[in-house]
Amino acid sequence: MRAYLSVWRLPSAPVLLVAGFAGRLPSAMVPLALLLMVQQQTGSYAVAGLAAATYGVAMAGMAPVLGRLADRRTPRPVLLAQAGVYPLLLTLLVLAVLGDAPTAVVVAASAAAGAGTPLVSGAVRALWSRADAAVRPTAYALDATATELVFVAGPTLVAALAVLAGPAWALAVAGVLAVAGAVGIATSAAMRGWAPAPAASRTSPFATVLTPGMPRVLVSGSLLMLGFGALEVAVPAFADAAGSPGMSGLLLALWSLGSVAGGLWFGARVVSASLPRQYRWLLLGVTIGLAPLTAASSPWVLGALLFLGGTAIAPTLTVQNSLVGALAPAHATTEAFTWLSTMATGASAVGAALGGALIESSAGVSGSLVLAVAGAALAVLVTLLPGRRPVRARAGEPVAV
Repeated sequence: MRAYLSVWRLPSAPVLLVAGFAGRLPSAMVPLALLLMVQQQTGSYAVAGLAAATYGVAMAGMAPVLGRLADRRTPRPVLLAQAGVYPLLLTLLVLAVLGDAPTAVVVAASAAAGAGTPLVSGAVRALWSRADAAVRPTAYALDATATELVFVAGPTLVAALAVLAGPAWALAVAGVLAVAGAVGIATSAAMRGWAPAPAASRTSPFATVLTPGMPRVLVSGSLLMLGFGALEVAVPAFADAAGSPGMSGLLLALWSLGSVAGGLWFGARVVSASLPRQYRWLLLGVTIGLAPLTAASSPWVLGALLFLGGTAIAPTLTVQNSLVGALAPAHATTEAFTWLSTMATGASAVGAALGGALIESSAGVSGSLVLAVAGAALAVLVTLLPGRRPVRARAGEPVAV
């Protein structure tokens, strides 16, 4: 616990952890609440799915653009502007849905709200990358653990609000949380001390992505998230096929709780191995943890295996964040983390689509589970590919991925 206390005692740590958690909850709440609200209003899962997917794609696509702007001017004005605009965009979205607007209008409103989602995650990770090197790994571990909790608490909160008051109220609560998180981070002491690093006057829009070492981190992370997307579809299908559809939420929660437990354990350790070596071994650990899922015989067995397999996830994401923070150019830290989130979101969506197609085919649920294992295994292989050696990391030591 001493390692976590050392992070908590940092001047802005409580704000970054609490406001960061609140500000990230909408990313786990809004797509589900939007899906429920549109389906309830229109009776169409197709339109509901289109609206939710459009929201996610717009959020992921706009994040790197806003990340680059945040690096040039500091994230503070970007976050404050989004804190003012985002609730208005969510309000327009709710009015469009409840007002029975045409599908095109609902989709456009979904895209606008997604594009306006506050840049909380990228800003928080960029701020952690500026923390003292001695506590930075523990800070990243707490951040990864908090992210896992977001995807447990967010859908649970939506489900409760949808039953008690309606999906539109879940969107309202998400808007309040987004504002609180964005304003909290924007006004933190760490943000006030942010000084933008000088950058070249002309840089390619993909200069940050092509920084030596970054492509392999981004591609391996995307393959891992592709596997996770397939697994997120396979778990409910497995529970449904076993005659226990109500267990799907519990099974996914056990998976996330396993990750939380692993993240808390890993964050308190001092690991001497280099970041690239840790990343490869942890990806291999995820692969090994996913493999037994293909032989699960009942939801309870699957739940136990998900918990155990999940213990390697948060540690992997912790090291992944450390690598991005070390590899990213000093003037593009926020943008680098937003690219990581964007590619992860897109890959997860692709994995879910492929997993769903496999479930509907002769491969069945097992096919989707095999895809999850294959995604993690391919991520390991990507980290073994040769490539350009990065320039020195911010701490002054070479990092080769």
